[in-house]
Amino acid sequence: MPDPTVALRVSALRLLTRRDHSRAELKGKLAAKAESEEQLEAVLERLQSEHLLSDQRYASQRALARGRRYGDARLKQELRQSGVSDEDILAALPEAGDEVQRCQVVWARKFGQLPQSPAERAKQMRFLQYRGFSGDAIRRVMRGVEE
Repeated sequence: MPDPTVALRVSALRLLTRRDHSRAELKGKLAAKAESEEQLEAVLERLQSEHLLSDQRYASQRALARGRRYGDARLKQELRQSGVSDEDILAALPEAGDEVQRCQVVWARKFGQLPQSPAERAKQMRFLQYRGFSGDAIRRVMRGVEE
């Protein structure tokens, strides 16, 4: 019969070969397979010590991938929900690029033309706000579009 710690490690490595996970995500996915909390923590600690599991790397990759479509507020929220620390989040956000430029690209892809009425302007601003862009970034984009 195989060692349960080895089986747990193999399961973790299978998940990590597909994509990076935060420690909290991986812990949640492996919890059902672990015999005890101590066993699970030991496997996660070993993966971290071997640099196979890294919240900072996960946050950077996630910010880079999702940053093309979403603003900083949305990225922060998603990373917090994944269990990433605030320090790692702040370190990862610059990976996404300038928020105003990203907001401009998202606006241009979705709308591409000036709002013709205050209602349409509000609709465009709400869309960008829902995507997690800051009020400052939205105002700069809308001001730049109108000029």
